[in-house]
Amino acid sequence: MISFELGVEDLANTRFAVSPLGETVLSLRVLRDPGVSALHLPWRRSVLGRLGGLDTGLDIGLLMSLVADRLTLPDFLTPRPAGFEPAFEDELAVVRRTPPEVVRRDLSAAHAPDRLPAPLRAATAAGDAPVTGLRDEICELLHRYWEIAVRPVWPQVRLVVEADMTYRARQLARGGARLLFADMHPRLSWEDDGSRGILRVHRTIGSGYHTQACGRGLLLVPSVFAHKPAPPVGPQEPPSLLYPSRGVATLWAAGATDGSATGSAAGPALVRLLGAPRARLLGLLAEPLATVELARRLRVTPSAVSQHLRVLYEAGLVARARHGRQVLYRRSPLGDRLATGNDGLDTP
Repeated sequence: MISFELGVEDLANTRFAVSPLGETVLSLRVLRDPGVSALHLPWRRSVLGRLGGLDTGLDIGLLMSLVADRLTLPDFLTPRPAGFEPAFEDELAVVRRTPPEVVRRDLSAAHAPDRLPAPLRAATAAGDAPVTGLRDEICELLHRYWEIAVRPVWPQVRLVVEADMTYRARQLARGGARLLFADMHPRLSWEDDGSRGILRVHRTIGSGYHTQACGRGLLLVPSVFAHKPAPPVGPQEPPSLLYPSRGVATLWAAGATDGSATGSAAGPALVRLLGAPRARLLGLLAEPLATVELARRLRVTPSAVSQHLRVLYEAGLVARARHGRQVLYRRSPLGDRLATGNDGLDTP
């Protein structure tokens, strides 16, 4: 078990971040073992088709060797995000600066107690030059893989994790840290005594540790490819937690643009009255949602959603309220009557 002790100042300094490199590295688990998440099978089939149909120059053996048999990954490949959403290239530049002894240590730790796979055996060679060469080769490989497998779907992935962050921020505002972590993952638990709190990550690999944040705060990184919480491997790192994002089930859903995958189907009279896009929006707004989440579910741009929301708001069909950096929309009482069919529109 790993636990973080957080004081009032640490909770005040809790922040979120998005990691393009982290998602890229974690997605390798899905390629290696489709049983990790059946939700990602449509993405996996698409990526394997592209990898098989293109002259990519990718060393698939080296790429897959980064994932150990127990699905662990070398820690140096997922550095702590330096900002809210660092560029993939900036994160990869951090990996390129990893000292050879850290590369060697993390590769061995990820595969322990097994021997390193043949493509990684250079990490066991004497001297730093072979390890440095392997590190640089891995970085080039990850960059090409990002371009083929993750970058094309990154806008969708980003919308999912941003919607998760909006939801978590709302939970924190409504019920503090207890509500923030309540439904994040079954392996997480929170307890506090008023002046401090302890976040526990259960069933972790290794011996575990307990660390005090001491004013460093807590970094939370939602991920669509994570299947369980992932804290730093050692207590020397600042407290952070990569965790599975909400909304992954609709990420690759077919038919999301027509409302069939979102539960937002509208009656024909409502579609005639408002138009199909606005009718679908009204159907989704039974719960408060941000523009980015609505755009993700409907597979359109946030600017297109904003235009329709403005019309619905001016007509009195939706209400809005600012929550942190985003505005949440929800149906008004009049919008509820229209969306639920209590308006008589379908009555002959």
